[in-house]
Amino acid sequence: MHHSRLCSIIIDCKTDDLEAAARFWSEALGRPYKPDEDSKYVDIETHDDEPIVMVQKVDHESRVHLDIESNDIEAEVRRLEALGAKRVQAIKTWVVMEAPTGQRFCVIRPQRHGKVGPHANVWP
Repeated sequence: MHHSRLCSIIIDCKTDDLEAAARFWSEALGRPYKPDEDSKYVDIETHDDEPIVMVQKVDHESRVHLDIESNDIEAEVRRLEALGAKRVQAIKTWVVMEAPTGQRFCVIRPQRHGKVGPHANVWP
C-alpha cells in the first residue's frame, strides 16, 4: 500500500530573468515569493494544505507541469503506467512521466515534513 497526492504546480519559464517571472506570479497569485539558493527555482509561498507553487527556469518552452508526491515512487510510477502514462526519465530522486495525452509531470518524494501531505490517496 502506498500514498500519493497532487503536490506541486511548477511554472516553467524560459527566461533570463527568473526574479521578474517570480515577481509576476507572486503578484498574480497574491502570495509572497522567496528566492531559493539554487538559481533555477523560486518558491511562491503557500499553506501546508495547498499545493506547492514554484517558478522554475528552464531551457524548453514555457509551460506548467504538475508534481505528484508519493511515499513509494516506484509503486506510483507503476500505477500510473497501468493507466497509460509513460516513464520518460529518472532524474535524481524523481521520475518524469508523460500522460497519454502528452502532458509531462513528475512523481516525487514527499516535500513537506518528510511525509505525503494531507488529503492523500491510499493505493493497494
